[in-house]
Amino acid sequence: MGKVDANKQQKESSLLRTAFEFFTTKGFSKTSIADIVGKAGVAKGTFYLYFKDKYDIRNRLVAHKSSQLFRSALSSLGAQSAELSFEDKFIKLIDNIVDQLDEDKSLLTFISKNLSWGVFKSAITSPVSADDINFSDVYDSMLAEAPCSFRDPEIMMFMIIELVSSTCYSAILYSEPCSLSELKPYLYDTIRLMIKQHVIKE
Repeated sequence: MGKVDANKQQKESSLLRTAFEFFTTKGFSKTSIADIVGKAGVAKGTFYLYFKDKYDIRNRLVAHKSSQLFRSALSSLGAQSAELSFEDKFIKLIDNIVDQLDEDKSLLTFISKNLSWGVFKSAITSPVSADDINFSDVYDSMLAEAPCSFRDPEIMMFMIIELVSSTCYSAILYSEPCSLSELKPYLYDTIRLMIKQHVIKE
């Protein structure tokens, strides 16, 4: 990477880092572009070289942070990945992501408040940085390796993501209707049932 490209990447990273800090402390609606560029130490015009507006940088952050969660979860599987069934692999990935969010409640709040299905699809198919994971490829690979076929796998993914995000948000932040550890067995049993319902029977 040349000096000019490295400088561009550094400015973009600084803007993303600063925006995330403001969004998770001050809140998205109360944060202005002037706040972000002021703390990042760049001109306002520089912001628009990388992002269309405040919503664009928020969506890119959701995509980037989601990818970091996926990457860490995939890494945690390690060598055992090949030995796991589709259901077990899926649940282990979710379990790791949920634990990461439990440890970083500001990240949980930020992602949960801003993660629409459209943004999620962008996050899994359009990595923000070279280190980010294209989760769509990972999911397609898991589906291909499964011993059965699934009906409407995108809908299956959507339903599971909605279930996990809503139930875990309440359990992590408010212990409602129970603690996260109490919720997990019910959550994972339900996910297994949802996956089973989408299996195409021979």
